[in-house]
Amino acid sequence: MSNLVTFSQANLPSVASLSTALRALEKDVGPSGIVILKMDKTGHWVFGADQTEIEDGSTWAVNPFSFVHGYIAWGDGEVLGEKMVPVTQPLPELDAAPPSAKKGWESQVGMSLKCLSGDDEGMEARYTTTSVGGKRSVQTLALAIAAQVEKDQSKPVPIVRLKKDHYTHKSYGKIFTPVFEIVEWVSMEGKTEEAVAAIEEADPAAEDAPRRRRRTA
Repeated sequence: MSNLVTFSQANLPSVASLSTALRALEKDVGPSGIVILKMDKTGHWVFGADQTEIEDGSTWAVNPFSFVHGYIAWGDGEVLGEKMVPVTQPLPELDAAPPSAKKGWESQVGMSLKCLSGDDEGMEARYTTTSVGGKRSVQTLALAIAAQVEKDQSKPVPIVRLKKDHYTHKSYGKIFTPVFEIVEWVSMEGKTEEAVAAIEEADPAAEDAPRRRRRTA
């Protein structure tokens, strides 16, 4: 009996179920080539392992089909577990949190963006957050997309600038929160070059804004 025949009779799952299982890995590991975008504690938008700051005035397209919700468990500076699904699906069921998770399972939301201008043009990023301010900002953006779709389904993609706001906490001082400033709506097919050009023409100060020095802290 050949090795191939032995392999085929080893009680392996069907090809279809194998495909489903392998694709499920993407949910656990995440798609390749996408950087992690976040706002740091000092109110700066940064991405990647080196915490590189985004370019001032850059514009980003938000994928309206990329919104996810779920849970994450953090240990000492590392992710111990994460369960995220599209917002079109119910929240995932939870088992016991990893023993080292300091806060157990935390509610998390997120979405995907693509940079349209400047040095980072073409870069795709994933933004997720567990903070109250961050989740509120994502919710605000999601509701704006819903309202836009009800108004004009041909242009469901928001072009945004990544801004910040803040409030003062009596114990922790100044707390920065993310702001997604919508500057244009475009179709899923794109035409982003024209949109970016129109945005810069309407707001020349954005094009001439000084670029913040990039940090690798």
